Amino acid sequence: MSPEQLPYLTLAILFVAFLYSCVGHAGASGYIAVMTLFSLAPADIKPTALVLNILVASIGTWQFWSAGHFSWKLFWPFAVLAIPMAFVGGYLNLPTHIFKILVGLVLLISAARFLLKPADDSVKSEPRPPVAITLGAGLGLLSGLTGTGGGIFLTPLLLSKHWATAKNAAAVSALFILVNSASGLLGILSSTQHFPTFAITLALAAIIGGTAGSYFGSRKFDHTLIKRLLALVLLIAGTKLILTK
Repeated sequence: MSPEQLPYLTLAILFVAFLYSCVGHAGASGYIAVMTLFSLAPADIKPTALVLNILVASIGTWQFWSAGHFSWKLFWPFAVLAIPMAFVGGYLNLPTHIFKILVGLVLLISAARFLLKPADDSVKSEPRPPVAITLGAGLGLLSGLTGTGGGIFLTPLLLSKHWATAKNAAAVSALFILVNSASGLLGILSSTQHFPTFAITLALAAIIGGTAGSYFGSRKFDHTLIKRLLALVLLIAGTKLILTK
């Protein structure tokens, strides 16, 4: 990446962090989408996205926890195997073409997540621990492989199965994202010993954007337009990754 691109990338990351934190997400899929549009290498995208995820997820975790929406009973079965599997996923280095296809699919699924809204927010059952542990292991591995925290998959899963309300799902997903991102980052650093220096500048932008977005989002900021804009960015970047050789 040229030095001339960094200011524009920094502003884009700040904007994405703001938008995602407004709707209760840390933003990994958005960071990956933006860095993909700037044509960064996968070796730089994964660790950078996870660092930004850790910072913004930390802010979200604290806010949801202090607001009383977090459920340890719902969280731990999904996280117990997800954490070590995220490390494994981060440690593994996929061939570039496979990485692009896998992440491209993640971005397209994420776009669909923002376009679809569950009609029913009620809790009808609780996940059985063996089921949650198995699902969590798969989500952890996927989060490490793709450089995401897994929350973009956990949130719709909890809502579609009626295992949590929207706020409970957001609270559990925030900490799920945090622990998986940290574990995945450790796996990447253990495998590659590579960390892009420009990520420090982007980290500051993510903190500013994430803090501002959490502030406005917690005060019933209208999420509809934000979700549509995020979906558009994710669709463009996901398609670009899958179609680019």
